[in-house]
Amino acid sequence: MKNHISTELKRYNYLFGETDAVYHEMAFKLGLSDSAARILYAICDSGTSCLLRDICKYSGLSKQTVNSAIRKLETEGVIYLEAAGSKNKKVCLTKDGEKLAERTAYKILQAENDIFASWPQEDVQKYLELTEAFLLALREKAKHISDT
Repeated sequence: MKNHISTELKRYNYLFGETDAVYHEMAFKLGLSDSAARILYAICDSGTSCLLRDICKYSGLSKQTVNSAIRKLETEGVIYLEAAGSKNKKVCLTKDGEKLAERTAYKILQAENDIFASWPQEDVQKYLELTEAFLLALREKAKHISDT
């Protein structure tokens, strides 16, 4: 087995894992599961509703996980589904859902906004450019990965 992991990749993996752990900790402190936090976050990022397919896209969660979490949030009276064309569904916050989002997802969004606001604008732009470049390159590499 080849083990040629650069120190930069090790650092990146550590930072990625620790960042994910911080989001998990915030969700836990706010009384949410990770999937519920990500779904509420995606909705809040869009306003008070979001297309179901966009929640899957923006949250990084599988369709199955999103559907399961949405059923639970719907049962709890946090969200409701609305038709959005012939094939799409919109996930909307109820009044109780809006109150929950204010106490949870919006706090996460505000924390992130505060961090970006504290950085020089050129650092924010560079961070976003490099993150996007890494994502696009990784997505391209993923197309060519196989188990052989």
